[in-house]
Amino acid sequence: MPRTIALVGIDGSGKTTQARTVAAELAAAGFPARYRQNAGGRHWFGRIAVLLGRTDAEDLLGRRGTLVVESVLRWFAIARTLLRRTVNREIAVMDRYAVCQFASLRAHGAHRSAERTARVAYHLFPHPDVMFFLAVDPEVAQDRIERRGYDTETMDYLRAADAAYRSLPEYPRFVVIDANGTPAQVTKAIRTELEALQS
Repeated sequence: MPRTIALVGIDGSGKTTQARTVAAELAAAGFPARYRQNAGGRHWFGRIAVLLGRTDAEDLLGRRGTLVVESVLRWFAIARTLLRRTVNREIAVMDRYAVCQFASLRAHGAHRSAERTARVAYHLFPHPDVMFFLAVDPEVAQDRIERRGYDTETMDYLRAADAAYRSLPEYPRFVVIDANGTPAQVTKAIRTELEALQS
């Protein structure tokens, strides 16, 4: 069983749901698996912004400031996840990884130098043993985001984010999972791929 499993994809693709479910199912099967979130803090800063009368994180910190804060917080989150994996000898099922930051930078129109800087900083981290890209139609993703009710994303941004992931040099390494189905169907597809890696 891979020791580092990362789930990546656009907002609304089901990363958190699937990472939690897969970690729980592996743990139930006797593997030392743990769910680990590598968030960048954009959601929390968005909530703070609303409390302060702003529309979102970028309205509070500016686009550049938000991307810098997001990059730094995600770096520390990943570092903590990898340290826990080493100390606890666990299988880390990760909700997001470094490529999520690179895709975010591209989708938000950051200068190329920002991604280069991020790549230098994140170069310290090893590639996950397997990285699942949850491929979902932006329309499906937007519907899920609206139904969960605590944030919003424009269709333009979701399409830009999807294109950003697919343009990354890491994309050929991704194991692409059709994430348009039910959570149970997506989990089954991920487990099938993991079982194939064990054989």
